[in-house]
Amino acid sequence: MQNRSAFTRYVGCALLVLMGCASPAVALNPANDDLDDCGDPFQNAYGPFDYRTATPFQKQLVEGTHFPRKVETLQEGNTSTLGGDIGYTLRAFPNDPRALLAMVRLGQRDKTNKPQGSIFSVACFLERAVAFRPDDVNVWIVRGVYFTMQRRYDAAIQDFNTALKLDPQSGNAHYDLGLAYFETKQFGKALEEAKLAKSFGFPLDGLKHKLTAVGQWHE
Repeated sequence: MQNRSAFTRYVGCALLVLMGCASPAVALNPANDDLDDCGDPFQNAYGPFDYRTATPFQKQLVEGTHFPRKVETLQEGNTSTLGGDIGYTLRAFPNDPRALLAMVRLGQRDKTNKPQGSIFSVACFLERAVAFRPDDVNVWIVRGVYFTMQRRYDAAIQDFNTALKLDPQSGNAHYDLGLAYFETKQFGKALEEAKLAKSFGFPLDGLKHKLTAVGQWHE
């Protein structure tokens, strides 16, 4: 996938913030999300396009205007609010993994289920992505991250396992699954996933350090 390293970095950092390497995560309240009013992801003024197969022109046309780096890193909106620009990107590319993760992080940062300027809630964008392309491993990973940020670990574990059924060699999914297992004190499974993540090229060692700190890391 394009920009894979950036996606890996943001996924890892989002979860490590939750696990205590920086400020504590904000648990989003799914009870406030209206999942019956998430819109039809198959209809949009421009697109929607499968992010995996969209042309460079299609991506640049949308992301160049609505999802430049300052939007992705949640500094400021480019044409409107952050929620508006990220939301526009996700209406054009419902399964854009970096935009999905940016929306999740924006909701977490602003302590809201529906960021300012966004037509849909964070949960809705995730549901739309899954409905749009259920064969895309990254939509399951990002939704698993969202559930992890809510401390809904059972749901997160289920989504990460779904991702691994689609791509058994996904270092992202193995690592994030390991973090969820760690938080539920399933240390043996967390250790196994940490080693699998590393074997498939995942670059972060946060999970190894966490297991070492509780005396659960073994070579």
